[in-house]
Amino acid sequence: MTDFDNPLDPPVGTWQREHVERYVASGGADGHIWNGVPTLLLTTRGRRTGRPRRTPLIYGRDGDDYVVVASAGGSPTHPAWYHNLSADPRVRVQVGAEVFDAVARTASAEEKARLWPVMTAIWPAYDEYQAKTSRDIPIVILSRA
Repeated sequence: MTDFDNPLDPPVGTWQREHVERYVASGGADGHIWNGVPTLLLTTRGRRTGRPRRTPLIYGRDGDDYVVVASAGGSPTHPAWYHNLSADPRVRVQVGAEVFDAVARTASAEEKARLWPVMTAIWPAYDEYQAKTSRDIPIVILSRA
């Protein structure tokens, strides 16, 4: 058993929980594409509990790396998964049927300037989310470990 086995999923009754359950049960066949965009499952370690927590996220690519946006829908605070990987950047990623360990890092300002248009081309609402909040929404790069 690895430290990422048996992750906690989003709360029961939420669309995220239902998405994760379909994704896992089907090996990504049902859930990899969500509302017309590609999604992955990101497992982080809880910064307080150390328990693995799994979150579905829209992703893009930058070469061999995967790119996700810590938007939280434009909320005034970063999502919990971002705080978790900031405390421990070792993560697990599932893309379709493939599961692998990765290291997460926040994109530099230069990388973000290049990657933001890539991500808004995939999910245009990211621009609306940024307009809703005063915080700078981070872009996270996931590199295979």
